[in-house]
Amino acid sequence: MQVRRADAPSVPFPEGTDLLQVLWCPYEHGEFCYPLPRVHWRDSGAVGEVLPTPVPAAELPEDWYPACCAVHPERVTEYPSRDLPDEVHRELQGRFDELLADTGLLYTYHLAEAPGIKLGGYPGWAQEPVWPGCEGCGNRMEHLLTVASWEFDGESWRTWLPEEDRSGEDASGGRGWKDDAHNPAGLSLGDAGGVYVFECRTCPDRPTGHWFDCS
Repeated sequence: MQVRRADAPSVPFPEGTDLLQVLWCPYEHGEFCYPLPRVHWRDSGAVGEVLPTPVPAAELPEDWYPACCAVHPERVTEYPSRDLPDEVHRELQGRFDELLADTGLLYTYHLAEAPGIKLGGYPGWAQEPVWPGCEGCGNRMEHLLTVASWEFDGESWRTWLPEEDRSGEDASGGRGWKDDAHNPAGLSLGDAGGVYVFECRTCPDRPTGHWFDCS
């Protein structure tokens, strides 16, 4: 994935860079067998000849190679779900219940973390949160990127799906999206999992970390 600074003005790019490129090795890595991400902040003016895209190796999972597709960043506001402290969740439970009764919307699916591939915000954890710490300064890293297996599920599309990706077939909670909107990148990471990329914005060299989980 690559994103230009002009298209994502809320992302804190390092000084002297205007291009974010995230690559990954599609061989199995780690205990849970996931593609290994690498983050590169670059000056687009210093990029020379663009080399051809490598041909995928025959023995590797086809659905670990993202299909070529355009990124159209859209800024949204989201709130923590699994990262919401237990005492805060208990305090807000009554309001969550009222929301569901009045609108049919679930806080966790419709108002908390935005699903899909995204920059910043909160990771859309499938399991309990695992925030890596920076080995250099000891601080908890910041979420940089989530690469998810799909852009939404059977519930979250109702509030997070862009208007241009809706089919108009069913506005009451059934299938209401266009065929190519659910998984335009053609990914399948574990059992509908995601790779989360983190970075430390305190250390000058912006060290990165990552985590993978699935349902």
